[in-house]
Amino acid sequence: MSFFDKLEAAARRNNTLLCVGLDPTPEACPDRFLAESGAPSEETLDPKDSTCQALLAWNRSVIETTADLVCCYKPNIAFYEALGQPGMALLRATIAAIPKDIPVLLDAKRGDVGSTAAAYARACFEELGADAVTLSPYLGQDSIAPFAAYPDKGLFVLCHTSNSTAGVFQNLIARNGQDQGEEGPLYLRVAEQAVGWSPAVGLVVGSTYPQALAGVRAVAPDTWLLAPGIGAQGGDVEAALSAGLRADGLGVLIAATRSVTQAEDPRQAAASIQHGINAARAQLSAQSCAAEASPTPQTPSIPVRHRELIIGLAELGALQFGDFTLASGKRSSMYVDLRLLVSDPGLMQAAARAYAKELDALQVDRIAGIPYAALPIGMAVSLASGRPLIYNRKESKSHGLGKDIEGLWKPSERVVIIEDVITTGGSIISSVELFRAAGLIVEDAIVLLDRQQGGVENLRKAGIRVHSVLGLGDVLDLLSETGHIPAEIRQSLGLSAPLTKNC
Repeated sequence: MSFFDKLEAAARRNNTLLCVGLDPTPEACPDRFLAESGAPSEETLDPKDSTCQALLAWNRSVIETTADLVCCYKPNIAFYEALGQPGMALLRATIAAIPKDIPVLLDAKRGDVGSTAAAYARACFEELGADAVTLSPYLGQDSIAPFAAYPDKGLFVLCHTSNSTAGVFQNLIARNGQDQGEEGPLYLRVAEQAVGWSPAVGLVVGSTYPQALAGVRAVAPDTWLLAPGIGAQGGDVEAALSAGLRADGLGVLIAATRSVTQAEDPRQAAASIQHGINAARAQLSAQSCAAEASPTPQTPSIPVRHRELIIGLAELGALQFGDFTLASGKRSSMYVDLRLLVSDPGLMQAAARAYAKELDALQVDRIAGIPYAALPIGMAVSLASGRPLIYNRKESKSHGLGKDIEGLWKPSERVVIIEDVITTGGSIISSVELFRAAGLIVEDAIVLLDRQQGGVENLRKAGIRVHSVLGLGDVLDLLSETGHIPAEIRQSLGLSAPLTKNC
């Protein structure tokens, strides 16, 4: 049985998505276990090492009282390595104490290449007997391949971690790779690449950043996500599940450590988290069923002004159809380049008026253009609507005032995002994180073209409503009607019927 088969079986059997970390330290060990550590020692432990005896008793107590409430245990190897050879014996004894039908995820964060990575893999899987391991992707696929050589094991690749300074690297802007022009944070590029390395790959995304969970779920719809940070680090169970849960009610491992193991009653603490997880799952399932039961609205006719805008974009070359190689290396029948709007002032004004009309229905203090393609569009929308413009820098500034957000603004002001195209929503999510961290309120985004590939739903999970001027289905319908594209091109894009405008 593979790790993920074992994980899903445990999740269904115990009706839980809870993963409990086992990270013992002598300083945190409850007094009652320290007091009992003079008893005869385990054969696997040094009889003189009373500290490790106490830590093993603590780990065993947590396991015995929570085994029917969890679907996985996650010992972090660092806490055992710090105790020297007795600590490694403690780790082996802890893994042996875990029931065989509950998988063990070793939190080791290994990352190296060649023979070194192969040695790490042997140590984790063969010597310690772990079912899965956490890995660093920084060295690329070469560092993951030796672990993937064990097909029954799970590999959780670090993607967006929960520590406060991780964004210095993880939020750097890079081409997402899913379409020819959309840019997004580096962590989405990691997610997109890593899931192609092996079917055994899962991803680590901190629960303290639900927007990141939503973005990763968009590019990895079937992948298991490990979401640490619940409890002591402030992660919210409902927000994490809303952003990352799969349609089958699985796919997210909610990891909690200190909030369970250091609780006065670990079983009660674990049961409380499990209850919260299942309540959130039930609510999300009910919402999904209600949405499916709602009648599908009729597709509105395309307004005349939008017809002129669509045809103008096609004739400008901003919408091209044929055979293109995207940034990801994939082939597509469509290429979108709304940067060309800067070369047609009349068409830019028409697009800005369309954005401004969407803005009329929203409560907004300022608008924010997403670098770089939407910056000139944002300026045009600002002039058309009279709304002041701000924008986030893609690279942090080390000179001058060192600002990450340009323009005048104050915390608690409402900001509406202006973007050109939405595919998965990664570029918007990245900017929203920055604006919200600065104290601005961001709940809405307006895009000129929605490619209708999941971005609207992803942003909804991140608490952002998307208002699109044009939907790809309407664009293709009109251009098919006017002869700008042949019918076979439209069919190749996977949209055989008109699609409704997203609101």
